Amino acid sequence: MSMAVVGMIAGMALAFAGYFGGFGAFLLVAALGAIGFVVGRFLDGDLDPGDLFRSRERDGRRR
Repeated sequence: MSMAVVGMIAGMALAFAGYFGGFGAFLLVAALGAIGFVVGRFLDGDLDPGDLFRSRERDGRRR
């Protein structure tokens, strides 16, 4: 499935949630969709857990 189709489905889900459930449902669907996206990237192997929890280094030094 192409990313355009996935984006369209996600947009439609958010639209239905916003229309029928209000702004709170819209935010809930958006947050759960983002969590599902990150979990899917982990399961596909495209994202490592250290990518999210690693501290930023600047000029080779830690702050």
